[in-house]
Amino acid sequence: MALKIYNTLTRTKEVFQPLEPGKVRMYVCGPTVYDRAHIGHAMSAIVFDIIRRYLEYSGYEVRFVMNYTDVDDKIIERAKQLGIDPFALAQRYIEDYQRNLEALNVKPATLNPRATQEMDFIINMIQKLIDAGAAYVVDGDVYYRVESDPEYGKLSGRKLETMNAGARVQVDERKEHPMDFALWKAAKEGEPAWDSPWGKGRPGWHIECSAMNMHYLGEQIDIHGGGTDLIFPHHENEIAQTEALTHKPFARYWIHNGMLTFKSEEMHKSMGNMVSIDEFLQKHPGDVMRLLVLNGSYRSPLTYSDEVLEQTEQAYRRLLSAKKPALPNAPGVSPEKAQALIEAAQKAHNQFVESMDDDFNTAAAMAAIFELVKQINQARTEGATQAQLEPAQAMFNELTGVLGLQLQEQAGGQTSADPFIDLLVEVRNELRAQKNWALSDKIRDELKALGVILEDSKDGTTWSWE
Repeated sequence: MALKIYNTLTRTKEVFQPLEPGKVRMYVCGPTVYDRAHIGHAMSAIVFDIIRRYLEYSGYEVRFVMNYTDVDDKIIERAKQLGIDPFALAQRYIEDYQRNLEALNVKPATLNPRATQEMDFIINMIQKLIDAGAAYVVDGDVYYRVESDPEYGKLSGRKLETMNAGARVQVDERKEHPMDFALWKAAKEGEPAWDSPWGKGRPGWHIECSAMNMHYLGEQIDIHGGGTDLIFPHHENEIAQTEALTHKPFARYWIHNGMLTFKSEEMHKSMGNMVSIDEFLQKHPGDVMRLLVLNGSYRSPLTYSDEVLEQTEQAYRRLLSAKKPALPNAPGVSPEKAQALIEAAQKAHNQFVESMDDDFNTAAAMAAIFELVKQINQARTEGATQAQLEPAQAMFNELTGVLGLQLQEQAGGQTSADPFIDLLVEVRNELRAQKNWALSDKIRDELKALGVILEDSKDGTTWSWE
């Protein structure tokens, strides 16, 4: 089965065919760095990290570019509030975000361009748009002329006349059309500014990404990604201004991740329900954040709640259980059962690839992995040796690695809960020896409620995560 990707532009799943065989040029919009990154940023970063990892697993060479917007109204305002230099503020939060990405096991981008370091390319692109008649200058500001593009709105599915009628934009009588957007903003007192043919000023948000795209990836790219909140106006405007110069399709595939919701409400700073990545990682392993993303569709909203977190923590512990070694003095299972485990591993691989090829269906891919976890744990309980477990565990490690899961255990190959479970199992065995069936059964039932399965045999009691 060939890889199929849902393309926001066409609203269909399409067979993936890169511009250049074996190579993928991929651009993802990074954060505007004016505050600590939150778990919504983490979700988007993880989504595109998974996509990148699977493309590389499939044999593609991926050139992955993620920008930083390091000059913006929000950055300037925040810097004023704190009484610090806006460039210093941006640098602080870029370093914080990079540290967060490392903790979440997000692979470093091939390049991380910054708007402030690309002024020559940005100014040059704006001038070309003016020369082409797609932009105009008013009092030191430069605006893109939306009516110059008969296809404006094709990504979002909006019609220009509809946008005009209900446009929620600040009225500016200097603009030819209410939806014309700023390519260059004339300098204001106390704000960062750069020299340009139209006077001192700074770029608009949309032109930054187009210029960085063209500089580092060329006139056309394979994949452009970002959150659904960027479809309009950001990505719509990127398409308009880029294609006005190149007269070529800008990106072949537009991929957008759903938004993170907090107890059924969209996570937003103004609502006071933001959870920073740092706050999350103080309480949970990075793998848990990744599992939150993996257990659903990247295109759908992701609900963040205590209940969902608890379920995800349990799933994390189940995954860790597959890495446990064979039981001490394991006698081994029959050749038939050992072969069945190998076949289960191959089946998991096939289902994993089939699922990921279907628009990166990570939920189905994880279902295949969890079935393999079940088979591994069952074989261990039945007495499989480490040599018999090894092929299935190797496949487990391969598949979880493709998804960026680290599954790092505590020293000695244990989870932090393992010693306590071992102690409870020992206590229960003593109670059974004393024929205290009621209390021993209570321990068994309580452990089961926590996702721990006990297996009693003539050789003793073993346990595994459900």
